[in-house]
Amino acid sequence: MKMQLMDVSLNFQVYGKEDASAIVLLHGWGQNIAMMKPIGDRFAKDFKIVIFDLPGFGESSEPPRFWSCYDYALLIHEALKKLNIDDPIVVGHSFGGKLGLIYASKYKVKKLVCLASPFCREVDKVSFKSKCLKMMKKIPVINKLEGFAKRHMGSTDYRNASDVMRDILVRHVNLDITEDIKKIDCPTLLIWGTNDESVSIERAYQLEKLIKDAGLVVYEGCTHYAYLERLGQTINVLRVFFS
Repeated sequence: MKMQLMDVSLNFQVYGKEDASAIVLLHGWGQNIAMMKPIGDRFAKDFKIVIFDLPGFGESSEPPRFWSCYDYALLIHEALKKLNIDDPIVVGHSFGGKLGLIYASKYKVKKLVCLASPFCREVDKVSFKSKCLKMMKKIPVINKLEGFAKRHMGSTDYRNASDVMRDILVRHVNLDITEDIKKIDCPTLLIWGTNDESVSIERAYQLEKLIKDAGLVVYEGCTHYAYLERLGQTINVLRVFFS
């Protein structure tokens, strides 16, 4: 499905239990709806599932001009209003997790889940995309997602990206949202891998301290895609947190 909003064509999926609480799933940079469906599909019997192709990715159009992370969060808010969804559970991975943090600092959220979510600049971000691609190749669940990892995460993708998307990426990487995070008051779950080379485990411990009501689940030996590397465990942890 698509809707026109804030000068973009926003592609999204809504499925699951119609009158239930909504889980909103936000993918990471260079990804699309497919990356979050392994979670959404497992909760569709008990929740309404909403997954967006964030603008500039998947089948959604690019923003017409530079958008900050705050603009992305506003778009999510406006889209959920159109879908008559209030007080959702928000689950975000990486870039989507950063958007989730901003969203929860500004709007009503029932619960928040952050999967390896950056909130300030890492020391070494030069090879962010190549690191992510390298890790994705090792994860069986991702390898089954029709190879879009190579199409969306490689260095060629960055070189071929529009000026707008490159500008958004650079500013996202450098944006520190620490002060926004301090405003979050909903129950928050953090899931992180100890071998995450994109957003270090140290950031997870810092984030846990910044949020008033937060808990951290650590996956030993897992990477930036820990939630998929141990998908079964992730689903079990989320079921407890959502209940």
